[in-house]
Amino acid sequence: MKQYEITFIIDPVLPGDEIQTAGKAYEKLIANEGCTIVNVDEMGLQQLAYPINKRNSGVYKCIEFQTESGSVISKIELALRRDERIMRFLSVKLDRYGVKYNDDKRSGRIGKKAKSSEKQEEGKQGGYVKRDDLTLLEGVGPKIANLLVVAGLKSYGDVAKASLEDMKSILSKGGSNYIGHDPSTWPQQAKLASEGKWAELNKLKDKLIRGVNKSSQEEE
Repeated sequence: MKQYEITFIIDPVLPGDEIQTAGKAYEKLIANEGCTIVNVDEMGLQQLAYPINKRNSGVYKCIEFQTESGSVISKIELALRRDERIMRFLSVKLDRYGVKYNDDKRSGRIGKKAKSSEKQEEGKQGGYVKRDDLTLLEGVGPKIANLLVVAGLKSYGDVAKASLEDMKSILSKGGSNYIGHDPSTWPQQAKLASEGKWAELNKLKDKLIRGVNKSSQEEE
């Protein structure tokens, strides 16, 4: 049996149910072609390395499967290429090392050191808190995200609950380079992110420039 994995990026502006439908369609297609699905990895919304179709993020999904013949790959790739909901895709044939790596990763034999470090951090701080990617909020770059995290705003939920005065204070402590940034829409964006409303968030982000409503800037 040959083993493959196909990773594809779904347009994040689609409604949530349409994103799920798009992902499930390829699970069904692969299964209908007589393939055995080994694993489905719903990686969710992630920042793109570069803009694609004016999008800065996308919903990632990876399907790993086995098949007797590689001829099915061309059919799946053709469907992905024709699907306007799919922004990019990549299919990879796994050798025995790739298969073993994926299996070890799923079973926890890889990454134990990182988990151990997390436990140590939990012991030091009295509770480990996973950090959300705050740079997915329009107007928040890596340096500003670091300022927010250092100030204790480590998750979308934290930012959503923060007052405008608190965030302006955080920016001012970063120096003169950050005082001009307007955080007024960050709580609204963060609330949508914390609730998993990625389509609504991306529609909102399309109306913003550096976190500020485009129409407001035009009026100025």
